Amino acid sequence: MNNRIGHISKVFLCVTLLLGAAGCSDFLDESDPSNLTPESFYTQPKHADAAIAAAYTSTRFIGDGAGIFSSNWQMLEAPTGTTTTETAQNSDLNNLYTLSYDFNTGHIQNWWRGIYVVVANANLVIDNVPKIVMDEAQKTKVIGEAYFLRAWAYFYAVRIWGDVPLILHPQTATSEDFFPGRTPQAEVYDQIVADLVAAEAAGLPWTDKSGRVSQSAVKSLLAKVYLTMAGQPLNKGASHYTLAAGKAKEVIDNAAGIALFDTYKQVHDQALKNTVEHIFMLQYNADVAENPMTNMFPNFKPVSYRGPSGTGSTIPTQDFYNSYDAGDLRIKDQEGYFYTTYYTNGDGAPFSLGAPYIFKHFNQTANGTAGVKGTAKDNLNVPMIRFAEVLLIYAEAQNETDGGPNSDAISALNKIRTRAQLSPIGALSQTAFREAVWSERWHELCFEGITWFDMVRLRKVYNHTTKGFDDFVGHVNLNSNQALQAKHLLFPLTKAEMVNNPQLVPQNPGY
Repeated sequence: MNNRIGHISKVFLCVTLLLGAAGCSDFLDESDPSNLTPESFYTQPKHADAAIAAAYTSTRFIGDGAGIFSSNWQMLEAPTGTTTTETAQNSDLNNLYTLSYDFNTGHIQNWWRGIYVVVANANLVIDNVPKIVMDEAQKTKVIGEAYFLRAWAYFYAVRIWGDVPLILHPQTATSEDFFPGRTPQAEVYDQIVADLVAAEAAGLPWTDKSGRVSQSAVKSLLAKVYLTMAGQPLNKGASHYTLAAGKAKEVIDNAAGIALFDTYKQVHDQALKNTVEHIFMLQYNADVAENPMTNMFPNFKPVSYRGPSGTGSTIPTQDFYNSYDAGDLRIKDQEGYFYTTYYTNGDGAPFSLGAPYIFKHFNQTANGTAGVKGTAKDNLNVPMIRFAEVLLIYAEAQNETDGGPNSDAISALNKIRTRAQLSPIGALSQTAFREAVWSERWHELCFEGITWFDMVRLRKVYNHTTKGFDDFVGHVNLNSNQALQAKHLLFPLTKAEMVNNPQLVPQNPGY
């Protein structure tokens, strides 16, 4: 199937699926559903709810499968050098680990498709919901959520590929821009900011336990976007560090209901999803879609109710694990973000795993713990924005604006360090503080799809051996003994997309 036609089919499929969400209480009064069009569908308040629900659902492409023993999310972890694999049975994933991926790599194709389905669903909401007669405040909120989701999707796209097609309205085969060219990334960033500013004015609640977009999520993502724009490749510098610090400070200063969790186990406690530290998450429920992070389970070791299972296709490298400071609570077995022992079949006798594995996304409620059987229903969400990241955004950005850290920036960094049971830092030079923040970003935000983008915007990579920072180009990933090249600053556009849309030129350098 032509991939672009496939994209359009997915959009119309989403509209068709919305019928089920809209309900059938007025079935006898409805016109023939086979005549459904976007124009006839967007007529009732429940249609707005169904449309935004479809947009949220499409964000879960990040957890979808990418061939044997692999998921889409692994594309952002494998090239970082912080992870490796025990199985090596997925050639595309292997190529990501060895920095030999190209325009045929399946994960990259999946990210392109997934991102543009989110964009398409958000565009349907933004263009069609305004005409629905409904409560105006609720309408504004729904549209604001769609602006956020479109910005969220394009923020991934522009960091992965640079210049990308900027599609702001629903497309059909008769659309003038059915074969869109690549928009300069500066313009894409401007649209991301514009969408988030629109979402910020939509009257969203400060937090939302249901997992819908909140005002704090909008401000946090805007801070993250500004921080990225301050660095490479746009190099906006001081002006955008100031903007990033300002938005992050708004969240910190008005953090009603938002805080760091007291323990690291709470970060992956499904009972606490969408609350406290979790500002924005991808929503998972076993009755619809289970948490997709099980490729972090060790290969064929009985750590869950499933018994000897798991693929081990994403595990931490020993050198990254060893780079944590002595006494750092984040590497304490089953207390931090790693585990080196567990219970047979989830709830039985303890046994040694023989190496550290990732505990950050391990759901003990579902998989079992000492003497307590697992429920076998993994309802754990996937974190996208945590308050820990907001604190680190503020600390980094403020340090860059004032020639050194102020007391608030030091306090923000020390909140992260104190929870890890590390000694608080005192007065440091701008350079020393900068690297202290970067180090905490590597160790606190690992395995959350963040590290790769830090490497690209900073043009720096944490050296697990020296605990300093190398230049991006030339840094050797110890898991593969391969050096990063300039071409790796962007992923390639896939061959299939470029064949189906001749306007997607030129290919990114080096591919």
